[in-house]
Amino acid sequence: MEMDATVLRDALTRLKRAHGQLGGVIAMIENADDCEKVLTQLAAVSKALDRAGFKIISTGLQQCQVAREQGEEPPISVERLEKLFLALS
Repeated sequence: MEMDATVLRDALTRLKRAHGQLGGVIAMIENADDCEKVLTQLAAVSKALDRAGFKIISTGLQQCQVAREQGEEPPISVERLEKLFLALS
């Protein structure tokens, strides 16, 4: 399944945000910041990554549905998408 950056703009935005947050978490740990603050930021990074992954899976499902409606072979099987979805959980 090919990924189109314009279609996945939301996922890309989330990943860029997570990238910045992760840099912040690393800096916090290096500076021996408060454990609670570090874990709060780490949870935010994790949530951003999860949402990006779910957006990519959602886009794949949409592409499969459009292909089927047009009488074409989907770019990826539903079974494979399910395995990828479950890998995120």
